[in-house]
Order: sequence, then C-alpha cells, then structure tokens
Amino acid sequence: MDLETPLRSLLSSLDLDLYDLELAKGTLSVTVNKSGGVDLESLTKANRAISEWLDLNDPIPGRFTLDVSSPGLERRLRTAEHFRSAVGEVVTLREQREGQPTRRLEGPLLSVTDSTVTLDDKSVGEVEIAIESLERARTVFQWGGEAKPSPSRGKPSSTTSKKG
Repeated sequence: MDLETPLRSLLSSLDLDLYDLELAKGTLSVTVNKSGGVDLESLTKANRAISEWLDLNDPIPGRFTLDVSSPGLERRLRTAEHFRSAVGEVVTLREQREGQPTRRLEGPLLSVTDSTVTLDDKSVGEVEIAIESLERARTVFQWGGEAKPSPSRGKPSSTTSKKG
C-alpha cells in the first residue's frame, strides 16, 4: 500500500507537510514540516493522528515503531523537492561516482533540476552533480554573524614582563 498519499492528506488536515517518509529496520520514520517550523504540539498531534490511521488501515505487516519528527536544523536532503527547498542554503554532499573515490563537497546550493544540483563548493567552485550519485546530503546550520571577541581580547594585559 502507498503510504505517502494518505499520510500527506492526513498531515495536510493538521496544517503540516510530509517532508520525508522511510520504513527501515522496523521503524516507520515520518518527518513533518510547516512554514515557520514545527512545534511540540504539532508533532504530538501528528503522531496521534498517524498512529490512529495506521491502526485502522494496517498497511504495514508485522511490528514496527513509529517515529514522527521535524527535519531539524540540519535537514537531510533526498529528493529534488528537498533540494529545491534548500536553494541558497549551505549544504554538504557526499558523492559516490562509479570507479572513483567518494567526493565530499560543501557550499551554497545554487540551483536544482529534477535530476541535478549545482553548488558553489568552497574548494572546487561551481559544480553540477547528479542527485542519484549522492550517498548523503544535508543542510548545514550556521550561527548568525561573526563570533564576538571575548572581553579580554584587545585589552592591555595587567601583567608585564621585562627583559634584562
């Protein structure tokens, strides 16, 4: 049974978006998002609604654990839609090309098509990569502004040393 369509509809009724869905190792991971971010109350409502829907429809054979979460500050990127939502943000990518070593890239995401992403890597410059060649991709959270100097920096020291 297709889980994505009914869960997308269910979450929409709660003013949430289905960001990602994965069933692996006995865990159904449902990642939800909404404009402005997801709060604890929204996650609780989503968990309850999804759990009730799964109990009624029984789409997954056997036992499994339901995990409902938000994408977090550093979001995993797997689909063209995920990448589109991250254009302009700094991303880190791990690319595996056949017969070549794994390549790690990081920089602002410049553009996205249905099959490729283009970023301005801090080492090699602008590069276009096939989404299907990516082993892993995520956004990189960056603290706003530059670090402020500590209070003791730039002030004369109270101790002096003399030679001679």
